[in-house]
Amino acid sequence: MIKHQFTFSNKTATLYASEQENRPLVLLNCYSDDGDAVMEALQAREAPEFHLLCVSGLDWERDTTPWAAPAFVTKSPDDPGGADEYLQIALEEILPKARELVGRAISGVGVAGYSLAGLFALYALYQCEAFDRAACVSGSLWYPNFKEFCLNRAVKRAPAKLYLSLGDQEAKAKNPLIKTVQINTEEIVEHYRRLGYDVLWELNPGNHFRDFATRVAKGLAAIV
Repeated sequence: MIKHQFTFSNKTATLYASEQENRPLVLLNCYSDDGDAVMEALQAREAPEFHLLCVSGLDWERDTTPWAAPAFVTKSPDDPGGADEYLQIALEEILPKARELVGRAISGVGVAGYSLAGLFALYALYQCEAFDRAACVSGSLWYPNFKEFCLNRAVKRAPAKLYLSLGDQEAKAKNPLIKTVQINTEEIVEHYRRLGYDVLWELNPGNHFRDFATRVAKGLAAIV
């Protein structure tokens, strides 16, 4: 594995490049610089080799949300919905640079994320043809109108593999909006299965904040 780091539009990209040919490249959007922890969890699982591209330094609520919505936390600013803008940067600048640094044949490109970045991972499938797999880990699928968006739109490219997960305590949140996360996720999973997609759905022990790196590693291993 060869580690590279580069920056674009005030974002930091860390590429963990496999030295093997014909391995997938997966874009993992991160809240902070979590790449090393995720790589350690992947190695502990003896996951298949692939190229992991971790992007941090995101304007979290702007870059990961698909459209404007009221803040779900009291006294926080509303979510502005800037995912399309960030997706364009990822497609036109970050991923091409990663491909250049990998310097060998790639067998597919995936997108993954945790929490709001998990929401973004699914949203990206509806907005572009670049990704052929996705992992939505503890995804914020409570986001207003997102379930309806998934059920009533077509993805741009049928995914080869999908992974969705939640913590088994996440739906016990006090916030009435967040309480919908499990039922929304299960409905989206069933929708994808009816479409014939290869979907792995898991419930992990704990709340939204437990075992981040381990959960992400499980999702990444499932789609590569």
